[in-house]
Amino acid sequence: MSAATSGAHNLAVAFKTLGCKVNRVESDSMAAELLGRGCRMVQEDEAAVIVVNTCTVTGEADAKARKAVRHALKAAGEPVVVVTGCLAAIDAEALRALGERVLVEADKEAVAVRVATALGLAAADPFATPAPARAPRTGEGFRVRVPVKIQDGCDNFCTYCIVPYARGLPRSMPVADVIAEVAALAAEGVCEVVLTGINLGRYSDGDMGLPGLVGAVAQTGISRLRLSSIEPPDVTDELLAVMAKHGDVVCPHLHVPLQNGSDAVLEAMGRRYTAAQYVERIEAARSAVPGLAVTTDVIAGFPGETDDDHAATHALCERVGFSRLHVFRYSPREGTVAAARTARVVPEVKAERARTLRALDTRLREAFAGALLGCAVEVLVERIDGEEAAGTTLEYLDVRLPAAGLVAGQTVVVTLGEGMTGAC
Repeated sequence: MSAATSGAHNLAVAFKTLGCKVNRVESDSMAAELLGRGCRMVQEDEAAVIVVNTCTVTGEADAKARKAVRHALKAAGEPVVVVTGCLAAIDAEALRALGERVLVEADKEAVAVRVATALGLAAADPFATPAPARAPRTGEGFRVRVPVKIQDGCDNFCTYCIVPYARGLPRSMPVADVIAEVAALAAEGVCEVVLTGINLGRYSDGDMGLPGLVGAVAQTGISRLRLSSIEPPDVTDELLAVMAKHGDVVCPHLHVPLQNGSDAVLEAMGRRYTAAQYVERIEAARSAVPGLAVTTDVIAGFPGETDDDHAATHALCERVGFSRLHVFRYSPREGTVAAARTARVVPEVKAERARTLRALDTRLREAFAGALLGCAVEVLVERIDGEEAAGTTLEYLDVRLPAAGLVAGQTVVVTLGEGMTGAC
């Protein structure tokens, strides 16, 4: 079972991360700790240990996680496969049954030690060097837009979601730790951080909630601050006031999951707002933050969804004018309330509803980008691909521009022209 059999100095580790942005943040943290122990980050076929960080939000996510584990087991060198993440917390035995080289570790804070042990390193050995911060590093998978996980867990218990059972109830990173991490990243030259959590609006440390934290982080010296996904009821007037006050730092962009535009379906989903309340929050946000871009998630084919419900979702999305839709076909997750519902939408209808929403997404994206043509936009350069650079605007629009003189991690102001925007 131990990768040490392939050589005690073979400290090559690969990561396969599935699911949400929080999983990616957590994989980065694990990788940083392993780099501090002298490990190398490599591709799967070069690895002595492969870490698969799983998602379990839907039945389809479970299937993708199992497929990723089986694929890792087939990699050259017969690596040990350490499986962590939400599926590891929910169904460890099923994962162990996939192969004798599978190690399941639901506690993500223990993954680095588990990997080190599999590599033949003593678990108690001190770091060979201090664990590096998650700043841009060539070939190690860290990004120039750096997510900072400030919150974990959820207590919404939406009827389609298993996450509260996999991750537990909300808990938050202390304010002082958040400030210290962001300040350190800013000192290293990171331009943008993204405050990330499973349920970001539940952030709480003593008397400080998310609005107070955003205001404090905006004063750390970081150039750009972005919020990841936030629930509609948590788009409060207080938060919007802080975003407006620190508009020179806080990006004019919010990702606010809608899931459905029908009140009947929202109620069946266990969502804590109506369609009208959602629209009111977005209108308030756009009033407070001029030029605000709003992206969202929608689920097509939830059990019991009718043609009228789907039409209501389509109409609401068009009315709001999102800059991007993330469209998901409903996939039942065993153990959730929704999975037991018998009023299933047939696959063909579900697929067609998803197709129409994705077509709307394309049209809305083009309209959003078109409205910015001829305007000066600030772009964070994220990568250089030959003679072309790719980056992201404050509004979370993907932009391509000539790479001459540019390096990853810098910000530039350009006039947006035809052919410069693309899908993120």
